[in-house]
Amino acid sequence: MVRFLIIICLVWPVISDTDEECHKFTTLSFHSAIAGTSLQVRLLLYTDNFTCAKVLEDPFPRSFNMTKKTTFIIHGYRPTGSQPVWLCDLVEGLIHVEDMNVVVVDWNRGATNLVYNIASSYTWQVAEILKGKIDQMLVSGASLDNFYMIGVSLGAHIAGFVGQMYDGKLGRITAPSYSVPGLDPAGPLFSGKPPDERLDHTDAQFVDVIHSDTDLLGFKESLGNIDFYPNGGLDQPGCPQTIFSGLQYFKCDHQRSVFLYLSSLKKDCDIIAYPCDTYRDYLNGKCISCGDDQSMPCPVLGYYADQWKNYSMLMDPPVTKAFFDTASEKPFCIYHYFVDIMTWNKNIRRGYITIKLTDQTGNTAESKISHEPAIFQKFQQVSLLARFPRDVDQVKGISLVFSTGPVIWSKYKLRIIWIKLRPITRPEK
Repeated sequence: MVRFLIIICLVWPVISDTDEECHKFTTLSFHSAIAGTSLQVRLLLYTDNFTCAKVLEDPFPRSFNMTKKTTFIIHGYRPTGSQPVWLCDLVEGLIHVEDMNVVVVDWNRGATNLVYNIASSYTWQVAEILKGKIDQMLVSGASLDNFYMIGVSLGAHIAGFVGQMYDGKLGRITAPSYSVPGLDPAGPLFSGKPPDERLDHTDAQFVDVIHSDTDLLGFKESLGNIDFYPNGGLDQPGCPQTIFSGLQYFKCDHQRSVFLYLSSLKKDCDIIAYPCDTYRDYLNGKCISCGDDQSMPCPVLGYYADQWKNYSMLMDPPVTKAFFDTASEKPFCIYHYFVDIMTWNKNIRRGYITIKLTDQTGNTAESKISHEPAIFQKFQQVSLLARFPRDVDQVKGISLVFSTGPVIWSKYKLRIIWIKLRPITRPEK
């Protein structure tokens, strides 16, 4: 009996320490990137405590609940070996928004390499490792419907490969910033590839993609059931416009899509998008009718984008492009108005409009409609889509500035009969 008690006392601390120990994301140095790293994959599980991760291995930790949604976060290429700056916020946001298991797929050993091609060659191996772990979960009672994968950069490809292995039966795949932030001149390497060699809308029951850097490092074509293009998918407001800004010039646009996704978790405001063929049509106000029909609401960017799932299933093909603009700072939301203008100039006037709204307390919001000149004709209503970075609750005043070009003073004046302001984001106003 004494011997039995001694064995219990020796074994129990080992089990307890293993289960209670908190693990961290693998952090490497730039030296590791130069030397190169071989692939190692660790799965870090977060449940109710977003500051403490358990290693997800067999036997699974006691905190892992098979019946809950399990969300995998899969990072991408890490040319310097550092932890993604958005990782902790994403884990915390997901746990706060819903009671779920969050699993960080730490493949930093493999993703860290100055040679992008070597890092990208590991993507299929990472997917196979995830497939093996998910198989174990399925045997233990988990459901494919409850698996959600968020793949950033190369992580999007990994998520797509896993989805292919399950014939598209995974619940959902989200790819914020599908582009690959590599400085390698070979580029993303996935453009023009067939669907079985990249992310595709058939890889899960619902696939949503955010393109925020299509002109430099991104993937321009549609890849999901719904593809979001903030600011047309090109330059993002608040990001550097020249290479003289250093590394931020390459990173800012690319990372913006992740921060847009994070904003959706905080629910400070909904980032509304508008299904449209082109960004130009959106800017010209040709695609702002989705909210008018309650049977077809406008899609919402981010975590709640899967509310669009039922509508995408009705489309043939089930692929939608959605455009929207953002502000330069968090929470990034833009508030849309139609401004209807009736003029009585004898001759046709072409020019640009700047609209300023003022509320009861004197606060202002300004919108410049400058993507192309508007055409004003006598006694013909012109409807312009105005986009404001903040909401004006009670509009007290509206002012317009008309410009015929990049000069301080216009050569011509615009004679206005009346102006009408129609809120779109909040039609009840």
